[in-house]
Amino acid sequence: MDYAEHIKQNLPIGSGVVEAACKTLVKQRFCRSGMRWKEAGIKTALSLRSLIQTETRWDQFWLKLDRYGFGCA
Repeated sequence: MDYAEHIKQNLPIGSGVVEAACKTLVKQRFCRSGMRWKEAGIKTALSLRSLIQTETRWDQFWLKLDRYGFGCA
């Protein structure tokens, strides 16, 4: 992360908690040796991974899917 540039643009800088979440959600799964990802695939996998690792969100996701179907976004 380019902290100096973010500060110049008056953007928030993530805390250790945010950076740890990025490591847990992204780095551990998507930066393994020999892995290659296309944008659509990584977006889908990251969305599902974040739902699974966030308490209650997985159940909320399925409730919404049951209620509105696959066209909900």
